[in-house]
Amino acid sequence: MDRRLRIAIGVLCLIGIGVAGYLTYTHYQGVKVLCLSGGSCETVQQSVYSKLDGVPVALLGLLGYIGILFSLFIRNELGRAAGFGLALVGFLFSAYLTYREIFTIKAICQWCVSSAIIMTVLVILTAIRAVRVEGEGSAAPAKAVPRAERRRIERRQAARH
Repeated sequence: MDRRLRIAIGVLCLIGIGVAGYLTYTHYQGVKVLCLSGGSCETVQQSVYSKLDGVPVALLGLLGYIGILFSLFIRNELGRAAGFGLALVGFLFSAYLTYREIFTIKAICQWCVSSAIIMTVLVILTAIRAVRVEGEGSAAPAKAVPRAERRRIERRQAARH
């Protein structure tokens, strides 16, 4: 199960890197964002909410997706917790920005919404991964039993039957 979760999380991170990377590129190159008809990407990208202390929020998203992707290579509790923590921060920040799009800017950027959706799915998948024991279907974390100890327990149980 953990392998499938890591693959799904990895694919979503790569898509997120593509979206956030594109928005970061357009920001630094001064290129107009391609937007479907009816979208207001440029309005959102030019708003005061498109930067945090002068740093484009798209760049922050790009770094977040990269961080979550790298957390997949740390195959222990720390990696799972780091991935979930980054996804949770990204999700909360995306929710805030989406709120600002709808109620303050009154414009919707499809790129931003797609990134928010990706981050929402990522926070769910990384949460599932964080509570599961690697290689187990159980949701309860447990410590691995050394092989010698496991054999001794199995012999004891076999002798009882």
